[in-house]
Amino acid sequence: MDDPSVYHQHNLLYTEERLSRYRPGGYHPVCLGDTFKNDRYTVYHKLGWGGYSTVWLANDRERRAQWVALKIITADSSLNSRELDNLRLLEERLRGSLSSNYIVQLLDSFIHQGPNGAHQCLVFELLGPSVNRVLSDYNHFGDTLEAEDILRMSEQLLQAIQSIHNAGMGHGDISGGNVAFTCSRLSHIAKEELFKIIGMPESEDLARLDGRPLDKSLPKYLVKAAEWVDWVDEDEEDIRILDFGEAFLQGNEPGKLAQPGQLRAPETIFTEHFDYRVDLWRAGIMIYSFIFTSYPFQYLGDDDFLVAQMIGFVEELPEDWHPQWMRLNSKRELILEETFQISKLERRFKERVHDPELAPLFTIIRGLVRFLPSSRMNASEALGLLRSGQTTS
Repeated sequence: MDDPSVYHQHNLLYTEERLSRYRPGGYHPVCLGDTFKNDRYTVYHKLGWGGYSTVWLANDRERRAQWVALKIITADSSLNSRELDNLRLLEERLRGSLSSNYIVQLLDSFIHQGPNGAHQCLVFELLGPSVNRVLSDYNHFGDTLEAEDILRMSEQLLQAIQSIHNAGMGHGDISGGNVAFTCSRLSHIAKEELFKIIGMPESEDLARLDGRPLDKSLPKYLVKAAEWVDWVDEDEEDIRILDFGEAFLQGNEPGKLAQPGQLRAPETIFTEHFDYRVDLWRAGIMIYSFIFTSYPFQYLGDDDFLVAQMIGFVEELPEDWHPQWMRLNSKRELILEETFQISKLERRFKERVHDPELAPLFTIIRGLVRFLPSSRMNASEALGLLRSGQTTS
């Protein structure tokens, strides 16, 4: 079940979700055309997947045939998933539509019983491609977003984070994969027109080489995730923060966060504590990516190389963290002895950013990407600088 080599070979075995996750307690096996919640939702395409869920394009027959995103959480994770409770609490505390705060709108929720167990299902407004996907395309072609789009995205991201923090919560996983564009004009268009934009569904049968029947926990075929082949609307659409599975109440932080390597907040490396201000570090990294179409740091599997890139990006390493840094890698001593006359961030802005409209973002990134959480400007302060056009801290 978890060894792709026992099946007839095709690319989807290795480029889509792992077969090993289709087991009791794991993913729910989905086929195109499957229906959910008494036939209310019909699946037409796959939008994506993560370690704990798959996400499908579905049509909601009770909402004027609206296109929605159906997130099906693994059965094991459904037992203790906080996402639904986090979204409901956030909506209650914000007293209004989440989408007005640039947060994905939850439309419905239900439990679905399948061969691998009971799955929490969340229905969201249909969103377009992730920011990561769009920025990757710009980067591939050596292009950049327009200044007005960068500023709009930055303001909306900061406003969403401000709303989350004002509600007494932290998101915990701000990233380009968890920020997506809206696709308001696509909510009710014909299937054929939608498929022109996201790509036609492609699938490959799952069949064992020995001819034995598939385990009931497996899907009959694997579906390639939508690629948004003709998406061109990032200059017209808003952004939304999504995936609140790592979100937490301020003062009730989890023991650890699942963090992509290049986005790790430094306090999770150097201390045993973190709070909602990890979102501020991530916000600064995201705004940097809006401008430069890539993240400022690379992660090659070890913390010492990551921290070496952080040092001097905005500031020098806090003195209290020097002993632990030396334990991470004793060869870094010379780095600590340098005096940074100009930060790496400032150098990159001077070399590559020539539009005066973007000047406030230098000050904002510099204020957010600070080693000590207590030194970071909050989202409200960053929004004030952005809206006033101020360029000095």
